[in-house]
Amino acid sequence: MVSTMVGPDTSTGAEVQGATGCLTIDLSALGRNYTRLASIVAPARVAAVVKANAYGLGVERVATILDRKGCRHFFVAHLSEALELRPMVSGDAQVFVLNGLQPGCEIACTEGGIIPVLNSMEQWRRWSTAACSLNRILTAVLQFDTGMSRLGVPPDERPALAQALRTDRNVEILFIMSHLASADEPDSDQNGEQLAEMRRIAAEFAGLDLSFANSGGVFLGDGYHGALARPGIALYGGAPTAGVLSPMEPVVSLDVAVVQVRTVPAGTKVGYGGVHVTQRDARLATIAAGYADGLPRSLSDRGAVYYEGVRLPIVGRVSMDSITVDVSALPEGTLTLGSLVEVLGSNQTLEDLARDAGTISYEILTGLGDRYQRRYR
Repeated sequence: MVSTMVGPDTSTGAEVQGATGCLTIDLSALGRNYTRLASIVAPARVAAVVKANAYGLGVERVATILDRKGCRHFFVAHLSEALELRPMVSGDAQVFVLNGLQPGCEIACTEGGIIPVLNSMEQWRRWSTAACSLNRILTAVLQFDTGMSRLGVPPDERPALAQALRTDRNVEILFIMSHLASADEPDSDQNGEQLAEMRRIAAEFAGLDLSFANSGGVFLGDGYHGALARPGIALYGGAPTAGVLSPMEPVVSLDVAVVQVRTVPAGTKVGYGGVHVTQRDARLATIAAGYADGLPRSLSDRGAVYYEGVRLPIVGRVSMDSITVDVSALPEGTLTLGSLVEVLGSNQTLEDLARDAGTISYEILTGLGDRYQRRYR
């Protein structure tokens, strides 16, 4: 992995450390995104979802900034992530494991000062048993399935869990939660259906705070916020609502270096399989990133990069380590060995690239590889 840099960008190219691409992460924009989300949901609080190495951007850098901004609730997916994160944040911050615990991990979780999100009666029983064996009260969060059928206590287990809460006093429940499946689609009927189910659950487990809104849920209105919102993609500059101009500041930009430029005649086959054939004489540039660097193969003959606002279409198939683009729209000699082209930036957002790849911004962001030089502003 190439080393990271902090501070102003003083380099003129991606040649530092031998990297051929530069991923710039604007930590100030990240902090402003957190502040904006906090202002929207106030008086509710805002947590930060920092799983998958903070969506691929570097959990230590990201968590440090969010901690300084006052974030005191951090969510990850796995216990290993939580144990890594714990020393990076303030002592009074709480770290939660969304997937709960695998059998046998309960003691490590307690010793690490981590709070599990319990998704089933089995996880509840194991956590309660751990509390008994330690002769102490342990804290936890309860997640309920409100219609996504992914994680959470299913409806048929709710009566038994409610009874267990009345009789077993060795687990303190901090709040109850669920996850919205269609929050990025404000007109989806599923949002209202899940909210209604969450309200029924809140009545069954009265007296407990509620955490419901993810990034999209923040923008669905006060009824979805509960006491604690849990944004993820919106923190990192992704659009929380599909088809709407994002209110969040971009956090990442990506520039990749040119490896070679050549002129080819009409009728030339380009890339694996020769699936692209030039219809005219063309100037082609090969850039030094491919699907091993998080630029999906599905961008083949569909996506584009930019240079000074000029769109340069991808031609042929995306390779593991390289992509070929048609640069005929630029004056000859504009791009040479080492020139940088924009993959993500002012001309192309995460959503733009994801759309062309037939995927979502989450997959693009979390897939950006570790061969780029990373610059933190």
